Amino acid sequence: MHAPQSLLQAALNRLGARLGSGFADSAASLAVLAQEAPERLRRELELFWSEVEQEAQRLETEASAASGPEAAGGDATAAAWAAAAPQDQIDDLRARVAELSRQLEDQA
Repeated sequence: MHAPQSLLQAALNRLGARLGSGFADSAASLAVLAQEAPERLRRELELFWSEVEQEAQRLETEASAASGPEAAGGDATAAAWAAAAPQDQIDDLRARVAELSRQLEDQA
């Protein structure tokens, strides 16, 4: 049988080895994340600015369609709507359905 002091020392050695390898794995993971962070940040910023530009274009298109004359506005609105992103088209259709629904309720 082993002496209590030897068992205690052995337990401390094994705990240190296990914790040490865990810390080493964590440090390696952090190093990989630190290397990938600038590229990921750059991609996220590019995506963000792309979305901002698309939103600005959509707002400008809506503003120009709303300010145009009624006769020419139909053609301009149809062209702008066809050029819009699918999600924007879906949102526009939902807004139109809601407006028509309100008009029908007001008439009833």
